[in-house]
Amino acid sequence: MIEEMVRERNAAERCIKAYEQAQEQQEKLHDVITFIDPSEQLAELPEEGLMRGVPIALKDNVNTKGILTTAGSRILSNYVPVYNATIADKLKAAGAVCIAKTSMDELAMGGTNRTCFMGPAYNPWDIRRMTGGSSGGSAAIVASGAVPMAIGSDTGDSVRKPASYCGVVGVKPTYGRISRYGIVPYASSLDHVGYFTRSIEDACISLKVLAGRDDCDMTSSYREVPDYLSELNSDIKGKKIAIIGNVIDNLGNPDTLKMFNELMEKLRERGAQIDVYNFDDDLLKAILPAYYLIANCEATSNDSNLDGIRFGVREDGADMQEIMTASRTKGFGPLIRRRFVIGSYGLFQENQERLFRKAQKIRRLVVNAMNECFREYDCLIAPASPNIAPLIDAKSDQDQLSEDYLVAENFMIMGNFSGCPSMTVPMGFIEGCPLGVNLTCRTWEESTMFGIGKAIEEITGYEDLHTEVK
Repeated sequence: MIEEMVRERNAAERCIKAYEQAQEQQEKLHDVITFIDPSEQLAELPEEGLMRGVPIALKDNVNTKGILTTAGSRILSNYVPVYNATIADKLKAAGAVCIAKTSMDELAMGGTNRTCFMGPAYNPWDIRRMTGGSSGGSAAIVASGAVPMAIGSDTGDSVRKPASYCGVVGVKPTYGRISRYGIVPYASSLDHVGYFTRSIEDACISLKVLAGRDDCDMTSSYREVPDYLSELNSDIKGKKIAIIGNVIDNLGNPDTLKMFNELMEKLRERGAQIDVYNFDDDLLKAILPAYYLIANCEATSNDSNLDGIRFGVREDGADMQEIMTASRTKGFGPLIRRRFVIGSYGLFQENQERLFRKAQKIRRLVVNAMNECFREYDCLIAPASPNIAPLIDAKSDQDQLSEDYLVAENFMIMGNFSGCPSMTVPMGFIEGCPLGVNLTCRTWEESTMFGIGKAIEEITGYEDLHTEVK
């Protein structure tokens, strides 16, 4: 799709149409925080570029010079950056035209896209349902057909779960593959820039544009960026794929299991060796609590500058302490305040060894277990979620300490703990709504991941999957 758009050259018509379509859908999807008129960007298009004239969207935690960047939080609802994120400059240099800053869970903390200060985003396949989060607005705008690519960020599964719920491709590459300079941070050791597309080919092109060393982000890698599209090969004969048995044992949805097993059989028919691989069950059940501790501790530190003094919304107060207290109390939603309490508690000196360091040790054990698996297997695979997107107003009665929730709903955090590339691709439909399958490969082996993903795309026929918003 992206290649075809670039060849057609009718950039202005295409981008204006995308801009208008996104605006028309806003009332139903509520997936955009700020619309960006493409006219000025169209006047400055480069002569060539891998994404010349392609309309895109950015998650609203991506800094854009002179354009509101809220990160979905009231405390940043007046924040206009004075500089671009590195990826914003890279996309512009490649000719991409940004038409929108998309809705997200507040400060990227959450998995529902219901905590944005402007209200929730809605799933284009069924507007009664959630998009997932925290990158739900970007997933929705791609699934609606308005744009072929949108940026997200992924700290736990914030690209890959919305991709499952919205029926698109969601990519989280290797840690350090894409610069995070200019992205409002959540948890620095876990944050990845990710993105959504509607095809594996477009995923390859997007990573080629986004990847590379950036001296403004010292965690970004010097490794050469391959031409992922030219390396794309869906011949998976001889590839060794490990089904995460712990996830399968805790799915709880027979329709999802049937769909997944049928897909695995078709991959076997194409020559892949597919085995069930079980991790230590107690270790997988410890992933979510370890994640909460690490992420919330890092977030508490990263977001300490959101105080109403240096920038952002400022509330009145008699002195600086009162101003900060009032600004943070009114500026943050209840979920964020709870997470900062957890993070502060974990960072207390007397708790660091008992809680924070122990969570880091669990993370290391998870990474060691993954590395052991990758000694034999090329890819880990499992359904990205047991179920389709929940109804947005449904009261969850799910026991969050149950094994099915701890393991089947949260195993994708393994990709953030390890920094391994991980991707969700559409697998099928239940009750008219999409559901995805997740792939995780060794670090820097995005080409392997894309190849297996392409084989799945050929099996399902779900290239350019999108829906009309009703």
